[in-house]
Amino acid sequence: MKSFELRQKYLKFFEKKGHKVIPSASLVPKEDVELVGTQRVLFTTAGMHPLVPYLLGAPHPEGKRLVNVQKCLRTDDIDQVGDSVHNTFFEMLGNWSLGDYWKKEAISWSYDFLINILKLDAKRLYVSVFAGDSDAPFDQESFDIWEKLGLPEGHIFKYGKKDNWWGPVGQTGPCGPDTEMFYDVEGGSLNGQEPARNPQRFVEIWNDVFMEYEKRVKGQVSSIKNPDEFEYVPLKQKNVDTGMGLERMLAVLQNAPSIFETDVFAPLMKQIEDLSNAYNDKSARIIADHLRAAVFLISDGVTPSNVERGYILRRLVRRLIRHASLLKIDQDFLSDTVKTIVKTYGSFYPKLQEFQASIVDELKKEETKFKKALAQGIREFEKIGGNISGRDAFNLYQNYGFPIELTVEMALEEKKQVDVPGFEKEFKSHQELSRKAGEKTKGGLATQSDRAAKLHTATHLMHQAPRDILGHHVHQTGSHITDERLRFDFTHGAKMLDEQIKKVEKIVNQKIQDNLPVGKITMPKAAADELGAIGLFDDKYGDLVNIYFIGAAGPKNAYSKEFCGGPHAASTGTLGEFKIIKEESAGSGIRRIYATIEP
Repeated sequence: MKSFELRQKYLKFFEKKGHKVIPSASLVPKEDVELVGTQRVLFTTAGMHPLVPYLLGAPHPEGKRLVNVQKCLRTDDIDQVGDSVHNTFFEMLGNWSLGDYWKKEAISWSYDFLINILKLDAKRLYVSVFAGDSDAPFDQESFDIWEKLGLPEGHIFKYGKKDNWWGPVGQTGPCGPDTEMFYDVEGGSLNGQEPARNPQRFVEIWNDVFMEYEKRVKGQVSSIKNPDEFEYVPLKQKNVDTGMGLERMLAVLQNAPSIFETDVFAPLMKQIEDLSNAYNDKSARIIADHLRAAVFLISDGVTPSNVERGYILRRLVRRLIRHASLLKIDQDFLSDTVKTIVKTYGSFYPKLQEFQASIVDELKKEETKFKKALAQGIREFEKIGGNISGRDAFNLYQNYGFPIELTVEMALEEKKQVDVPGFEKEFKSHQELSRKAGEKTKGGLATQSDRAAKLHTATHLMHQAPRDILGHHVHQTGSHITDERLRFDFTHGAKMLDEQIKKVEKIVNQKIQDNLPVGKITMPKAAADELGAIGLFDDKYGDLVNIYFIGAAGPKNAYSKEFCGGPHAASTGTLGEFKIIKEESAGSGIRRIYATIEP
């Protein structure tokens, strides 16, 4: 069974069970789910992630039964990419009950789909259930349902939270016990082996999560210090959240020894092999995985940079380019391989076809930039005798563009160690020197006049307005203000269109006309994060921070809320007419706007 057929069978099966098909959300979370509990999540990491508000009780416009194929990205196990089952980008087939059906239906339908639709061998199916602990009891109900479906007791395993509890995505949020399904690709006697302990033999193919708890902090958000300060409280509604990894399921259905031999990877792997003059499986798999992730990230508006999501993308691209050098792929290869990925996925994700040219352009720029420095950086790395000091690692980062993770990986291959804390110290010192050189006073102001304070207030509106128009990948990277104008730098990978510039101007001027009050509140950093306040990503903030918010509804519902220390106007109505003078590039993935205000 091919990937397109598996997606369609899954969606149709649950449509017949009363589920509404919803589209895949972006890999870049919307602002209302970007902050999960007290932790900021850069990417959509699971099918349930975009649905957090509805799992907590908000009504979904499509009803209580949903199904989709969700694009996901995780980098927590990036070091394992290259084996037979791990990816950074992957597709998750999922179905949900938002306070509707419960364990009996969810488990029975999972079994029905696996055995009667996908025609898997029931004798090779093994499952696990939650064993229970001080937070929640043993999941007897799931155990009994599996037995009634015909699974012998020897095929049902009991595990603790580490293996059979899902969520929350951040530190807090909806979570609960799960039942996981494994397929024995070898068959035969267990000989004492267990599904959760032998992933090569037992492939985890599906996970039914029963979200009946919310993990919450006891007391104030700022008091988070250890797990004892969390509590598990029953949710107002019980939810079912299931997830089937498409790639792993394809490996089972196609009897493939790894996910990289399935139809979603095979054409790309063949192309990499043809290009290589020193082929090895691990490097080829890393290239294929990282390149696929990069293509989907760029299609969702992420561009390579040195901050946040852009940094993750840059890290992926530079790592795959380095592994291409290990395979002795000498020519520029990203353009042609992108076309292969688009051909593989374009019919199901037409956005890839629409943005193919811009995806290629972004990757070619990064390829050209890094390949020039890679060979020199490798030579510099090889000159270092013994372990890598923090200063050496920073030199590789600053002069040759080596992400610290790449230096650590190369050092491990040579059985060397890297002084990562020393690197971080060098990096922070460099940031501080750059900040002092570029920003004479608080907030990027080169002067403390009344007009400069008004322009500074306008930068707050300027930070939010491009996010409204261009997307939530936009984040400030710097600013500089004089009496005459403001300069605002932000993350975005393409030149703004004239229409987009006019829309930003219109939004800012509307907020000025609304004469919104400018307020200030001091609060713990963790509470400010939960509030959704934004600021310079690289800035280090103390335990207590100042949040300036613009809006009459208070800080929670304000139009703009930012970490800041500079002087501000009392209200937006005093600013005057806002006008963008110029928009230009300020570096790879960084745009710069010059603007002014007129009385």
